[in-house]
Amino acid sequence: MTQSLSADHELRAAARHLGRRRMLTGTGAVIALALGTNLPDTARAASVLSPQKIDKDPFTLGVASGDPLPDSVVLWTRLAPEPYEPDSGLAAEPVPVRWELATDKDFRRVVARGEATAHPEFHHSVHVVPEGLEPATRYWYRFRAGEWTSTVGRTRTAPAAGAELASLRFAFASCQAYHDGYFTAHKHLAAEEDLDVVLHLGDYLYEYAVDAQGGDRRDPELGLPARFNKETETLEDYRLRYALYHSDPDLQAAHAAHPWIVTWDDHEVQNNYADDVPQEGSPAEDFLVRRAAAYRAYYENLPLRPPQRPEGPDLRLHRRLQFGDLAQFDILDGRQHRDDQAQGDGWKVPDSTTTDPARSMLGAEQERWLTDGWKQSTAVWNIVPQQVVVSRRHERTTGPFPVSMDAWDGYPAARQRFLDGAVQAGVKNLLVLTGDVHVHYALNIKEDFDDENSRTLGVELVTTSVASGGDGADKPDNWATYLEANPHMKFYNGRRGYVVVTLDRERVRADYRTVDVITAPGGRLTTAASFVSAAGDPGLKPA
Repeated sequence: MTQSLSADHELRAAARHLGRRRMLTGTGAVIALALGTNLPDTARAASVLSPQKIDKDPFTLGVASGDPLPDSVVLWTRLAPEPYEPDSGLAAEPVPVRWELATDKDFRRVVARGEATAHPEFHHSVHVVPEGLEPATRYWYRFRAGEWTSTVGRTRTAPAAGAELASLRFAFASCQAYHDGYFTAHKHLAAEEDLDVVLHLGDYLYEYAVDAQGGDRRDPELGLPARFNKETETLEDYRLRYALYHSDPDLQAAHAAHPWIVTWDDHEVQNNYADDVPQEGSPAEDFLVRRAAAYRAYYENLPLRPPQRPEGPDLRLHRRLQFGDLAQFDILDGRQHRDDQAQGDGWKVPDSTTTDPARSMLGAEQERWLTDGWKQSTAVWNIVPQQVVVSRRHERTTGPFPVSMDAWDGYPAARQRFLDGAVQAGVKNLLVLTGDVHVHYALNIKEDFDDENSRTLGVELVTTSVASGGDGADKPDNWATYLEANPHMKFYNGRRGYVVVTLDRERVRADYRTVDVITAPGGRLTTAASFVSAAGDPGLKPA
């Protein structure tokens, strides 16, 4: 039995003995321990695989950096000489990996170096956090194992805490279904954008089967093994799926070009799951095993800090990052703690179940954390990267109006607490960043969505997908209806792409980038629209 299959077996056995997590009292830590099997025991001596014995390039999945602070940043890679094999072509032994950080791309001015261990228990991934770095500084980094050297990555630390920052430029992206097309948007993001950081808002991968030719990529030379042509369920499945995604050269380029801040949505585990409730209604204990596997693979394959290392089926993903005195980022997790979607999910006319004031999108602890962070914030802009659309959406012009039970429309009491919290904390410049829906939107967040003349509390920028949904169209079939039914919606485009945001002390500017084709390589990048909103006077206007 392979290492990952053994781990899945242990996870499932532990979950069945412990039962439904939320029906137990005082056993969360016990469950986390029981499900957190197969972790490296660094206290014991272990045989080590000499990197000199690795006879193929182990850096096939590229490099990445993330979660920049003023004095540190996470550096990531994973060793995989054979990325499409369950063991990645390596024995189940630790491998020493050297790393270097320099202030020049030729590594003439190395400022930090060291050695990390790629543990087989974490699928030979490496998370290095060099500290004592200079704020607001560009660095280059690389890894070495034996005779092999990784590609060079470029990263940047955050400005010093409280520094008076004149401007900040970042991009955000979401939803990259490999089987729906090429990651051309990432190619442009890497080559054409000068950014301080990139945010990814979820659906980094999809759980659906991928055939030998990569689905709609129709690449006859890809030749994926049959093990990819199934839905992800086990730890091995999720690890292999990340290997497939990380093998994409455009995604590798985007990671190597900029530091990333990531959060997840649903497809990193399963479509539209909610806490411990799966989409298809299987027992919660079985789903928690799947969630534990998915969360483990998520941590292994992204540049996350040690506090984000999962404990069984739990991973604390919500966190706060500061960029001087200009921007506070409160990164939310809208999947792990939410109540189940009302009325069986889908688009439904709200009823008493939907409007139940006890229902939550974020969970009570995360709600408190967010509002407390707003109260303490001194930033010019309070930015909330999260998953699903906050603003109300109607899909027709006459009632009764169905709304999405999976978005904040399906959690209206939670949305009201979210908005009330911002108002009570005195947040004057609320900027919500959203993914999920595979289209670009520009939205004003209204105090009363039924009254276009009511106060605008902030703005919501929604990015389309990188690939999910195929090529798309500038004006989807429902384009005119949506704009008429939702007067607070100032822009709607259905192509693939990403959004570039430029902040200064007077305004925010959003440039909506689109790619004309992603079902074939070589798509051209266009700026489909640009909007601005003034500091202290929220409301989107064409730039």
